Amino acid sequence: MGTTGLSGREPGSAPRVTLEELLSVVGTGALGLGTAPRGLEVTVDGVTVLDARDPGIARGDLVLAVGVDPESAAAVDVVRQVGDAGAAAVVFGPGDSGRPAETLRTAAEEAGVAVLFRTTWYRWARLVSVLLAGLAAAGVRPDPWAADVAPGDLNGLADAVAALVDGAVTIEDLQSRVLAHSSTEGDVDELRRLTVLGRRVPEWRVAAMREDGFFQALWNATDVLYRPARGENPERLVAMIRGGDERLGSIWVAAVGRPLAPNAADVLRAAARVAAAHLLRHRTRGGHDRLAEEAARALLEGRGPADASAERAGLPARGNCAVLAVHTGDRGDGDPVRLHGMLTLHCTTYGHRAVVVLLDGGTLVVVGGLEQDGQRAEEQVTRLGTSLAKQVSTAFGTEARIGLGDVVAGPARLPESRRSAEAALRALLTAGGDRTVARVAEVAEAVGMAQVTDALQEVSLPSQTPVARLAAFDAEHKGSFLVESLRAYLDHFGDVPAASKALGVHSNTLRYRIRRVVQESGIDLGDPDARLLAQIQLRLLDRGDT
Repeated sequence: MGTTGLSGREPGSAPRVTLEELLSVVGTGALGLGTAPRGLEVTVDGVTVLDARDPGIARGDLVLAVGVDPESAAAVDVVRQVGDAGAAAVVFGPGDSGRPAETLRTAAEEAGVAVLFRTTWYRWARLVSVLLAGLAAAGVRPDPWAADVAPGDLNGLADAVAALVDGAVTIEDLQSRVLAHSSTEGDVDELRRLTVLGRRVPEWRVAAMREDGFFQALWNATDVLYRPARGENPERLVAMIRGGDERLGSIWVAAVGRPLAPNAADVLRAAARVAAAHLLRHRTRGGHDRLAEEAARALLEGRGPADASAERAGLPARGNCAVLAVHTGDRGDGDPVRLHGMLTLHCTTYGHRAVVVLLDGGTLVVVGGLEQDGQRAEEQVTRLGTSLAKQVSTAFGTEARIGLGDVVAGPARLPESRRSAEAALRALLTAGGDRTVARVAEVAEAVGMAQVTDALQEVSLPSQTPVARLAAFDAEHKGSFLVESLRAYLDHFGDVPAASKALGVHSNTLRYRIRRVVQESGIDLGDPDARLLAQIQLRLLDRGDT
């Protein structure tokens, strides 16, 4: 077997691009990772197609094994050949399982070669162009002003550019459809208004630009083009967005009632280079990723035929699967694009077929294709959850919590796994402590108490219970802490020194308060039923249910 080269670099001709950087640009909408024995820091220098008539694989190549069944003996031979040549990785078609067979994984580990899989909706011809563009785009190091824009966040990029050029920005595809626009306020011209509202440049304007040869000039341009003001249309700058030789779209800047910033052309020139990576990520994550998320959401809610939804989500229709419920804290929840990309890429790094579903109340990760042995599948989920918690905590500077759902047999039972994952996460968040990852069995007491308090929401308790009297007393007397004191006393089994230490008060102060608790509420602290009812009501009080 041999190869046909598509792209390569002379040493030192461009910045080093790692497999991780390439995958972060291309996105998991195009490629899924099977295994990476040397990690994702290996350098990718070019893309090449396996060809039996053209020998030779270059070091650092990403080799596309077109027509090779990933579950065949020939695939193992390809991996060994690629490893001997020092290539970075090999890409196979989807195969039946979408995961490397054990023999292929073993061969990859021995050869030190990453194995990737083309997704079912990305044909080889399209994948080649995306990889070539992605390789070029991944080598671009953004200016500091663009470094914090999340991958694929075209609106964020448009806003960043607009702030620097003091104008209005739109990002368009090759059909003049608006992919993103800045939230610029001010004297916006009528053409921009029509373009943004219609999500595309008006047909009459497209026809005029085509007729005067503007599009031809733009597609062949190697620098920023200037369009002077004409009538009511203000001055504009436009640059082609390219990933290598691949044309991806264009980025426009229009003045808004005042001249553009003096350095607007320089900013737009840099923005066009940076935009290639964002546009590729947006394109590969686009329609199919949204369909996959919607299909996964249907599975989680038990809507529709599970087999059909699993296929649309890119998950195996059979076999073990599970759900992970992720809580990142306010900082992580406020950056959903970055969170989605991080979770997806990390799951593929572990060789899992996963779909990340962002919800108003949190984030769920649906993982399919787990080991058939139940215990080994649970170990996989535990390893993945532990690794994700560490990764998310490091990235967002907060302590992530992840509830691990039960491993279930087949996508039809994913609602069960979701319920257990969310229950475990809720228990982690309620209990606090150092534990960051758990399944229901490991936090059963906290889960049980949450279920009890949930059930008691429908129960009408007497209005004059001891806890109710104390709550009313505290509300009427500023500086009274009788409810807080009773809670600490009961939580520490009547151990006054321990309870007073938890409250930060002297033991004699707490003894005095407990006497007042008994006096004001009438509670019999020697009665186990009274103590149990008080504990339950205090939990309800914490949740605002009483």
